[in-house]
Amino acid sequence: MEKMRRKDRELTDREGILRILERAKILRLALLDGDYPYVVPLHYAYEFSDGSLTFYMHSAREGHKLDLIRKNPKVCIELDCDVSLISGGDIPCRYGSAYGSLIARGRAEISEDEAEKIKGLKLLMRNQTGRDFDIDERMASSVSLIKVKVRAADFTAKSRMPS
Repeated sequence: MEKMRRKDRELTDREGILRILERAKILRLALLDGDYPYVVPLHYAYEFSDGSLTFYMHSAREGHKLDLIRKNPKVCIELDCDVSLISGGDIPCRYGSAYGSLIARGRAEISEDEAEKIKGLKLLMRNQTGRDFDIDERMASSVSLIKVKVRAADFTAKSRMPS
């Protein structure tokens, strides 16, 4: 990833990155669709290990996003959380936003491995609801699982909280 311009907002600590991953509930998956990007908001799960990330998203078994992944698996991911207005009072240029965000690049794959699908779907339900669910092969076979591995060098996180 490119170097971050606002180093004062960059998050490199595990706790700060986990805060964003846990608080954001929607991931935006950017795919290449000919001459234009195609962005899809999705529920997600993640694993954060050794500084690298793995994202899991579920999908119908067919559709445009899966077709695009098969054509070109290079993707970009964006997450944000805790977005709120920072007032500038009567001076428009002093307005801003508080936020936490993460941007990542990786390669998407469509997993057909039942054990991996079950694992990813369990993580997704845990991330979205805070609860553990039993997922069986029948449930897993009804959806596709999109998996994106992201190396530590391929994501950035940043945060701005009001002073």
